[in-house]
Amino acid sequence: MHAFQDPTSRAYARMTGALYLVIAFAGGFAILYVPGLLDVPGDPAATFANIAGRRGLFHAGIIGDVAMMTAEVLVSVMLYFMFRPVNATLSLAASYARLMMVAVMAAMLFFHAASMALADGTVPLDSFSAAQRIELAGLMRHVHDAGVWIWQVFFCLHLVLLGTLVLRSDLYPRLLGLGLIVGGAGYMVDSVQMFALPDVALLEAVKIALLLVVTASEVGFALWLLLRGPRETSPRAVAA
Repeated sequence: MHAFQDPTSRAYARMTGALYLVIAFAGGFAILYVPGLLDVPGDPAATFANIAGRRGLFHAGIIGDVAMMTAEVLVSVMLYFMFRPVNATLSLAASYARLMMVAVMAAMLFFHAASMALADGTVPLDSFSAAQRIELAGLMRHVHDAGVWIWQVFFCLHLVLLGTLVLRSDLYPRLLGLGLIVGGAGYMVDSVQMFALPDVALLEAVKIALLLVVTASEVGFALWLLLRGPRETSPRAVAA
C-alpha cells in the first residue's frame, strides 16, 4: 500500500494510470462490446432472446460494470489528492462530479435486474401476458440505457474541471488538459442529442469529433500517468 501514501510520487501516479486503464478496458467491454452483441434496437424480444442464449456474456458484462465502477471510485479519490495542491475547491468538485457519475451507473443496474426478472418470469405477474412482460422488460432496459444520458452530464463536468487542473498544474502536458476540456463537451452533446435532438445530423458529427478528442486525451493522460508520472516541478499556487 506504499503507492497510496504520497500523492506527489510517481508510484501514486502510476497506480492511478493503471486504474484508469482498467476503467477504459472494463468500460469498453461492458458499455460497448457486450451491448453491441446482445442488443437488437427496437426489438426487445430479440434482445432478451440473445441474452438468454448468451447468459455468460451478459454476466461478464455485469462483472465489467462492477470492475469499472470500483476503479472509478478509487480514481476519483486519487485524482482529488493529486490535484488538491493546485486548487482544493476545483479538485473536490471534480471528485464529486465523478462520484456522482458512478452513483448513476450503479443505479442503472437496478433496471438491469428488473428487466431480467420480467423477461425470465422470475417476478410473479400473472395478470400480464408473456408479450406484455417482454414489453415492460424492454421499458426497464430503455430506462437503464437512458441513465447514460444522465451520467454523461456529470462526467462532462468532471472532465472540464480535471482538464482545468491539468492546465494549471504544470505537472502534465497542457495539450492533454486542453483535450479533456474541449473533448469532454462531447459527452454533453451526446446527451442532448440522444434525449432531445436525435435527428440532427450536425450534432452527430460534432459529437463524434469531440468524443474522439476526449478519448485520445483520456488514454494519453492515463498512459502519461502510468509511464511518466508528474514532472519534477511544484504545482502553481492557484487561488481557490
